[in-house]
Amino acid sequence: MLIWLGLIGGLALLTVGARVMVAGGASLALRLGITPLVIGLTIMAYGTSAPEMVVTGGAALRNMGELAIGNVIGSNICNIALILGLCALLRPLDVHAQIIRREVPVLIGASALTALLLLDGSIGRWDGGLLLTLLVGYTVFLVHDARRAKASHELDAHPTRRPLWQSVLALLGGLALLLWGADLLVDAAVTLARTWGWSELLIGLTVVAIGTSLPELALSLTATLRNETDVAVGNVVGSCTFNLLGILGIGGLLRPMPAPTLVWTDLVMLVGIALAFIPLLRSDGKITRWEGVILLIAYVGYTGWMLLRETA
Repeated sequence: MLIWLGLIGGLALLTVGARVMVAGGASLALRLGITPLVIGLTIMAYGTSAPEMVVTGGAALRNMGELAIGNVIGSNICNIALILGLCALLRPLDVHAQIIRREVPVLIGASALTALLLLDGSIGRWDGGLLLTLLVGYTVFLVHDARRAKASHELDAHPTRRPLWQSVLALLGGLALLLWGADLLVDAAVTLARTWGWSELLIGLTVVAIGTSLPELALSLTATLRNETDVAVGNVVGSCTFNLLGILGIGGLLRPMPAPTLVWTDLVMLVGIALAFIPLLRSDGKITRWEGVILLIAYVGYTGWMLLRETA
């Protein structure tokens, strides 16, 4: 019972903490004169990945490399297959041309690079440094490009200005909730792994990955219901890119992360789910309901295969 309380409590703290921190960060960015488009491309997308960041960083510091890497890979698969699949069922997703031309290729490249780095079964400090350097360069490019372009509209999730002290308090309070939630979640996940006989990798790929993807789920579903479907897709693509370049980069720099039970099919799924954007978006710039069903079937099939692999 205590395990489940820790798991649910950790997930709740991560979700609330991410929302509070994103709101505070976006409000602070407004006061500093950063445009709404830059906020949407960076703070909103990266901020919803905060739970993955603190969980992966905490797992890396505890020498739980499989949980750390499994969380990132599982979150990306969950974001694309499960979250976009559910969003597409609610409403066909029209996607902005910029996401198709630039953001999706960047995600595919990041996924392929991560798979190559993981062929030896670990993310080391040099790997982490490379990934983090690429993220910094990509973010600088986004900010520079967005400052040149005029935002056509502001995100519905974009907050209003608030006093400086409130923005800073929200940032610090959200971070504290994230750290507390991550600690509870990692402890509960490891206990579950030992109780059920599951590996840390499987727990990271499933339970922890779904839990840390709740902010992306909430934001993308809300955007879809408001007919801001390009925001829903952009949030997922941006978060997935940050997961690979930023979170694995930070984790690798904190401590080398070995994942000896990671198999080639996990890496194929990581790259394949990113490549799925090409046929989904290339023809009409839209993800239809039927394509959403295919994404959901792929997620259920992969999860079922992982469970069978673990019990074999």
